[in-house]
Amino acid sequence: MKAGWVLLGAFFAATVQAQEAQFPHKAAIEITVLFPAGSSADVTARLLADGMSKQLVAKVLVVNRPGAGGAIGYKYVASQKPDGYSVVWNSNSVSTTYHSGMMPFDYRAFDAVARVLVESPVIAVRGDSKWKTLAELVSDAKSRPRQVTVGNSGIGSHTHISSVALFKAAGVEVVDVPFGAAQVVPSLLGAQVDAAVQLPAALSGYVKSGQVRLLAALTSARDPALPDVPTAREQGFDVSLEAWRGIAVPKGTPKPAIAALEGAIRKTAESPDFAQASERLGVRPAFMPAEEFGNLIAKEDAELARIMQLIGLKK
Repeated sequence: MKAGWVLLGAFFAATVQAQEAQFPHKAAIEITVLFPAGSSADVTARLLADGMSKQLVAKVLVVNRPGAGGAIGYKYVASQKPDGYSVVWNSNSVSTTYHSGMMPFDYRAFDAVARVLVESPVIAVRGDSKWKTLAELVSDAKSRPRQVTVGNSGIGSHTHISSVALFKAAGVEVVDVPFGAAQVVPSLLGAQVDAAVQLPAALSGYVKSGQVRLLAALTSARDPALPDVPTAREQGFDVSLEAWRGIAVPKGTPKPAIAALEGAIRKTAESPDFAQASERLGVRPAFMPAEEFGNLIAKEDAELARIMQLIGLKK
């Protein structure tokens, strides 16, 4: 009888190992997006999911779990079984959310799978704004301390940190207005704020129509997707806070599952269709494999902690 239980246990173990090696064997993989439907994070995640569905014998579905700067979505995925079927569309927010005190665990609760794309935080104003350059905005704001309002995607978000870092570097006191991600652009267009720091995907249509003007990209070099937008550094303000998005899974996910997801992401991110769609959205494909991506997250986490400490956002 005992031998029978041993054999049965060995059978189940072998079955689990076979399933792990044959990932995916379930019908669907779920990507948790940390922001609402229609946000730049949502649009780009759906673009990725469509491509991955073509590469894998499983449907890749997007589920929006917004709130608390990403903490709600991160907590959900971290609590799921580490089998590769629940993944998170993560970003720099895995660090900013933790260091702002909104999440009880850091990036080490996940295994990195792949970086997919990068985005350049930009400072935007309405198309009819009197400010034509970042220098003009800064000069005006210096003459009227705490009178200029600047919207962002929420306390501790990447756009919030980027905004605070920019105006601290410029020596200017503005009023930061943290909205939910979906409210930033409507609030700018509706004149509830004077300017906004946001990611290009949420602004591209309004830029093309002339409703929004981009004053600067907060990156070390001009973004190929935004060749006519000068960087803040070009204009004398030493700020560079490039945003990235990628896929991560709960810690302990089997390596065959990570490898299968990474391979599907690579083929999608490096495809001409993805490149063309990304250009239209104002983002840039930037595939990075699992190990390299994990190293990037760890290195950047320390740097973001330092910046947040300096600007008073680290809890």
